[in-house]
Amino acid sequence: MSIPKYKTILYATDMGQHMRPVFRHAISLARHYQAGIIMMHVAEPLGSTGMAVLELYMPDKIDSIHKDDMKSILSEMKKGLHAFYQEELGNDSGLVTSVAAVSGHPAEEIVRYATTKDADLIVIGTHTGDKLGSVFLGSTARKLIHISDLPVLVVPVKT
Repeated sequence: MSIPKYKTILYATDMGQHMRPVFRHAISLARHYQAGIIMMHVAEPLGSTGMAVLELYMPDKIDSIHKDDMKSILSEMKKGLHAFYQEELGNDSGLVTSVAAVSGHPAEEIVRYATTKDADLIVIGTHTGDKLGSVFLGSTARKLIHISDLPVLVVPVKT
């Protein structure tokens, strides 16, 4: 019988107000297994309405605006993740081995990144609290558990 041992835990966050309790689950597991944590945020691409507005008003600049703005946004998100884990962990901030902020569809990007980084476990939160929230997982968590070959720990957070 083979018992799983986690060496690398990918903690995926939406950077919302409830990220702290979910991150603490990743911390607990990392300390128990002496594992590293990769923090990740995925920024969803601009929707079709936003793209249509850009194309209407700035058709010749749409590509450069989208690329430059997204780079800037991802850079700020990465800085925010660094500040968050340093505040949360203090002297124990070595648990976090890397931080990533990427653009794309969250579930697919989380799985892709976890695979490329040889993660053993994905930790993600899902919102609960209302009648529907207690029945349905969030769309990213739901999709993630269906497409991932890795174990996924889904931590419910009250909203």
